[in-house]
Amino acid sequence: MKTENLPPVVGGPKKEQRLSLQFAKIAQDTSTFRSLDWDRSRFDIEFGLRNGTTYNSFLIKGKKTALVDTSHKKFLNDWIQLLKKEINPCSIDYLIVSHTEPDHSGLIGELLELNPDIEILASKVAIQFLANQVHRPFRSRAIKSGEELDLGENSCSGISHRLEFISAPNLHWPDTIFTFDYGTSILYTCDAFGLHYCSEEVFDIDQQVIYEDFRFYYECLMGPNARSVLQAIKRLEKLPTINIIAVGHGPLLKYHLNSWIEYYQTWSNQKSKGKNYSAICYISQYGFCDQLSQSIAHGVAKTNAQAQLIDLNSSDPQELTALISEAKAVVVPTWPSQPIGDLQNSIGTLLAALSQKQWIGVYEAYGGNDEPIDAIANKLRTLGQKEGFSPLRVKQNPDSNTFQRFEEAGTDLGQLLNRKQNVATAKSIDGELAKAMGRVSGGLYIVTAEQGLGNDRRRGAMVASWVSQASFKPPGLTVAVAKDRAIEALMQVGDRFVINVLREDNYQPILRHFLKRFPPGADRFEGVAILEDHAKGGPVLMDALAFLSCQVQQRLETPDHWIVYGLVEQGNVADTSTKTAVHHRKVGSNY
Repeated sequence: MKTENLPPVVGGPKKEQRLSLQFAKIAQDTSTFRSLDWDRSRFDIEFGLRNGTTYNSFLIKGKKTALVDTSHKKFLNDWIQLLKKEINPCSIDYLIVSHTEPDHSGLIGELLELNPDIEILASKVAIQFLANQVHRPFRSRAIKSGEELDLGENSCSGISHRLEFISAPNLHWPDTIFTFDYGTSILYTCDAFGLHYCSEEVFDIDQQVIYEDFRFYYECLMGPNARSVLQAIKRLEKLPTINIIAVGHGPLLKYHLNSWIEYYQTWSNQKSKGKNYSAICYISQYGFCDQLSQSIAHGVAKTNAQAQLIDLNSSDPQELTALISEAKAVVVPTWPSQPIGDLQNSIGTLLAALSQKQWIGVYEAYGGNDEPIDAIANKLRTLGQKEGFSPLRVKQNPDSNTFQRFEEAGTDLGQLLNRKQNVATAKSIDGELAKAMGRVSGGLYIVTAEQGLGNDRRRGAMVASWVSQASFKPPGLTVAVAKDRAIEALMQVGDRFVINVLREDNYQPILRHFLKRFPPGADRFEGVAILEDHAKGGPVLMDALAFLSCQVQQRLETPDHWIVYGLVEQGNVADTSTKTAVHHRKVGSNY
């Protein structure tokens, strides 16, 4: 195994990014190039990372040689140098492009300069995307699910490397393919089964250490496509025993393989139950559709409602009609003012498949030549759809606040989808049981959290009563956070938050403020007196009786809440003569 450090990136964020490269053999005739991005704190802007990430590519040597994916542009010179150390780029016969997202395809242009005769194998959609990405002619072959590539027998090992391709659209881009090597029983999945976790451990040796990052990655990137995940897993059942899942991000999966697959199957089954789902449409590689649609889908998924991402660029007309017509809510982006070809046909199919009973939402793709969002919203109103959220406008390149606003709109939509179900669930609880549970009282608190600086600052707040001390040494407490709370995204392991304790003699005004429904992206602290930078993690309310600043250490999942355990780092009491406000409920089936 070889690890090489790269010089820090110049001209980027104020904090220098630590980058390194690693080359390791993972099986007979098979090696990985791992680009380690230690300090990356965001992915697609909207998803916070706490442990960096990696971008993995793979080299397979039979009689002929194949490279699976490249790397991120930020590793340009050093990745090419390491590749040259291990193999003459001109001796690589094939480049297999699992999908065209830039963190995996960012160096294809440079590879073509070194080896213009290399043949690129990818899905039809991926090759179309690459033509617009590399701006030069290249040899290519569009592959379909079930097709094979025989690399032949490696003369040293005697192993024959026969590769089968498996279509896996929407995981998490529309052009994704898996590759299975019958010679080593390695499955190459790119984004699927991955996780954003940077370490020099090539494999998943300690499952407990990486589980939370694996789960968070699934929720952000794969959960909105749960139906597509299940379809992909079904295709994998036809394969022989898989020895390794060679992922595009994080450690490769080897030691706990069955567990990881079972997690994906269980979580996806849970998200795919019933027909109450939201169809979230996007146009791949147009404006900011890819990332913005993911944010909306993530917000929907936080409510335990279902979301299904649909690419209007590549969807089959029959499948598109079925997905749109069966959805309870449909979200559409602004499209180019003069759509052509397949996209024009898809838009027509989409509009024809809508029904008046559906909730509808429109968001601005910010593609530079969009049909005005008001024109699209008005067109949909004339068709009789109900508005699920106000049109989401984008006036500049999206930042973290934009993505937070889109996620909150998705959460609002998910709550609409679940409204009848939640009422029915509350009514189903035995009356005496609900009354008894309601006698468990708690204090009243405002939880605040904040991340980022300037225009990239995100912050949130919520009313809490399920707060309890959980440890003496070190001092720690727990707070229950409903899964559909916007602030939940700011309370991952390693994040900080603040508990503001409300005072018994004057809590109603501030409680009423934070109990009201905020529109997506609204400033929760407008009109509230706060102390900025007074505590690590979030604003301190000037009218609070006391505050406690905490860092998240663990999260325990329940059916509808996260129990967040935090170590207390700071604390102060404003008035020792006043008691904490207490919340008494009549029933335990709702707040």
